[in-house]
Amino acid sequence: MKFIDLDRQYREYRQEIDSAINGVLESGQFILGSTVSNLEKTLADFVGSPFAIATSSGTDGLLLALMAEGIGPGDEIITTPFTFIATAEVIMLLRARPVFVDIEPDTFNLSVEKIQEALEERRKSGGQVRGIMPVSLYGQCADMDEINDLAAKEGLFVIEDACQSFGAMYRGRRSCGLSRYGVTSFFPSKPLGCYGDGGMVFTDSSERAEKLMAMRVHGQSRRYRHDILGINGRLDAIQAAILLAKFPHFEHEIELRQQAANRYMALLSERAPAATLPVVREDRTSVFAQFTVRVPKRDDVVEFLKGREIPTAVHYPLPLHMQKVFSHLDIPEGDLPEAELAASEVLSLPMHPFIAAEEQEMIVDALADALKSCGV
Repeated sequence: MKFIDLDRQYREYRQEIDSAINGVLESGQFILGSTVSNLEKTLADFVGSPFAIATSSGTDGLLLALMAEGIGPGDEIITTPFTFIATAEVIMLLRARPVFVDIEPDTFNLSVEKIQEALEERRKSGGQVRGIMPVSLYGQCADMDEINDLAAKEGLFVIEDACQSFGAMYRGRRSCGLSRYGVTSFFPSKPLGCYGDGGMVFTDSSERAEKLMAMRVHGQSRRYRHDILGINGRLDAIQAAILLAKFPHFEHEIELRQQAANRYMALLSERAPAATLPVVREDRTSVFAQFTVRVPKRDDVVEFLKGREIPTAVHYPLPLHMQKVFSHLDIPEGDLPEAELAASEVLSLPMHPFIAAEEQEMIVDALADALKSCGV
């Protein structure tokens, strides 16, 4: 059993994927070009965003969005400590300061109340908060309307880190089209993934789109003319072709993920009630990039499941404010209690569109046995 079985997906779409790759090889256009432009238009239409700019990764997409806003030393960005390091890493790479805010205990997304508290505290301390970067974790959007409203009152920009939530719905709108910038990732394990690195930045402004397009090619406005500082953030055409081949199946795969999640919910409620189930708000959907539960004695449970050959993952075992690379921020343990508690309890179970009901029953039975063995 695999945690994410990409082999099954490839076998399903093999002819379409192979044909798309061969088309790029025959074209001789390997970086950007018409295939990438086609992907940008296709996904912009899907999201309902005027502009989409393909990038070399989700991380580079986040970095480019911050660069487009002129973020640099002395600036502060409010974000979550309970996420993959890329979210805060790009802030630090620009010599800005991440301001970590605690999360909701049920959705694991940023708490709007805590954002308000952080803004008040930074204002009193003379901080220079420029923006908010919520993460739509595990496939479900954060409280984006409330965050956007708060940002508008404070004169801040918002970047939705939607690297796990592409395809999710929020109050009738798609993730990535909810704020000034939406950034997603096409890493192979993502809900829509390529076979390498890739990402996309969505924005609602032609001016910002033009700036992002220049910045992803070393700040180039035309060949060998560089008006602004940029990076090598281009998407290659083979990855775009793979995404275009997979995309017609994407909405069906989302349905399959949601069916698998509902099956997990029913099985866990019946057989492993000690596991705390994911919560999806009524006004939104999740694409279940991960299916993550909370369990007591998590590390012991993981070891038990290893013995049963059940693959698991922990997203994420150490909050960012407790990582050595952020030690200079001097945030003591205990300051962000919800994130710290979540890091000790979360456990992601195997999840992908093609997981079989029989596999899920085996996983849940093993988890039930693990919890019982651990005295839970």
